[in-house]
Amino acid sequence: MKDNTSSREKMLKKIRKALLEKRDNPYPNLEEAPLYESYDDYPDILFAEQLTMAAGKFVFCEDEIQFIENLLLMADEKNWRKIYCWEPPLQEMLDKYEFPFYSTDTDFMLAEVGITLCESLIARNGSVMVSNGSAAGRRLSIYPHYHIVLAYTSQLVPDLKDAFKLLKARYGQNLPSMTSVITGPSRTADIEKTLVLGAHGPRELIVFLIES
Repeated sequence: MKDNTSSREKMLKKIRKALLEKRDNPYPNLEEAPLYESYDDYPDILFAEQLTMAAGKFVFCEDEIQFIENLLLMADEKNWRKIYCWEPPLQEMLDKYEFPFYSTDTDFMLAEVGITLCESLIARNGSVMVSNGSAAGRRLSIYPHYHIVLAYTSQLVPDLKDAFKLLKARYGQNLPSMTSVITGPSRTADIEKTLVLGAHGPRELIVFLIES
């Protein structure tokens, strides 16, 4: 017992001595340092990488024409017939190039594809921020098996906090009642720990990014 007490006293003495000694802070600017590595120069590349890692698909387009061309190829390849789009700016673009789509919720239970715009793209984790502030509402991004998002490079932000800043700048005090961050297609591993895509929403998320 005496030996144990002696060892304890020695240890406490060393701790007291260490606490009394003044040492330089090895990380003097830790609080001011950015939480993540800077990626301001290539947010589109980072977003594409992170989206792909989350099982999403990324397609870069130089302009609207290339977007329509890629969309036509994809629709033909996957044999899509029930494609829905409810946002006026997006409808105008599709109408301009005579791309067929449903502008109302007629036969919506048979919807295969929902095409929407978004609030922003979050580069750090490859996420898409959507809200019910647009005519697309909530249904178009969660019900069809395929969710296609059209975004512009001007909507790319580094992190979640920046996405909320962009949201507040757009809506001010009248923020949408529903805001959601989508990272890849819907998934679950609840059943026998087997990963299943599309369990509670779209089984495929495809982001088209247009240079702006």
